[in-house]
Amino acid sequence: MGILNVTPDSFSDGGRHADRKSAVAHGMKMLEEGADIIDVGGESTRPGAPEVSVEEELKRVTPVIKELFQKTGAVISVDTMKAAVAKRALEAGACIINDVSAMTHDEEMKTVAAKYGAGVVLMHMRGSPRTMQNAPRYKNVVREVSSYLVKRVNELADFGLKRETLAIDPGIGFGKTVEHNLSLIAGLDAFVKTGRPVVVGASRKSFIGKLTGCAVDERLAGSLAALVFCVCKGAGVMRVHDVKESKQAILMAMALARQGN
Repeated sequence: MGILNVTPDSFSDGGRHADRKSAVAHGMKMLEEGADIIDVGGESTRPGAPEVSVEEELKRVTPVIKELFQKTGAVISVDTMKAAVAKRALEAGACIINDVSAMTHDEEMKTVAAKYGAGVVLMHMRGSPRTMQNAPRYKNVVREVSSYLVKRVNELADFGLKRETLAIDPGIGFGKTVEHNLSLIAGLDAFVKTGRPVVVGASRKSFIGKLTGCAVDERLAGSLAALVFCVCKGAGVMRVHDVKESKQAILMAMALARQGN
């Protein structure tokens, strides 16, 4: 899953693809490099990020999704917590909703997903992007996060969403310390055992910088190490900035894993 932030303030690439032409070109480049899904987001969810209005978010993402889909027919996800944005994005060509609030921020989100038959990524986040890094605490982060996501899957299935359309994401960096993030990645088996596809977004995140001392644009090696570990643990979708390098690492890891079997 290639990350396409159409924002001025995302933690890694804010402003680089903020205009439609640049964003579409970057999306096409990621597809050429091997991305299976393009994840388009118009609101930064970095720690402390300010909220963006529905109107502004729509202005950012809808033209990009529409043009990218028309030109490529790509599988596109929209990274949003707002039902109105998800609806317009699905009408423009997206087919997946990637909701960092696991559809708790906007009660209408599940109705939109049901109406359009969208795929859904349910991510765990403690609090909101504004508050999530305010001293997060867990007794057992793997058990608590996996239990929460199983509960959300069951609740949404009871509402009427098809279970097979729901994927889960432990939310690396979203209300977690470095140790919490490491525990979640090391304990990814617990998420895989739920039977739902597991999405992981570790690319360039701050825990890599805190462990290595590397700035955000110097975290490729750390990102690839986390990616390979997650793939070997059974992650089904890796959300990445560096598609070409990530694809190469995944192909090599999978080839070696097959030899081991």
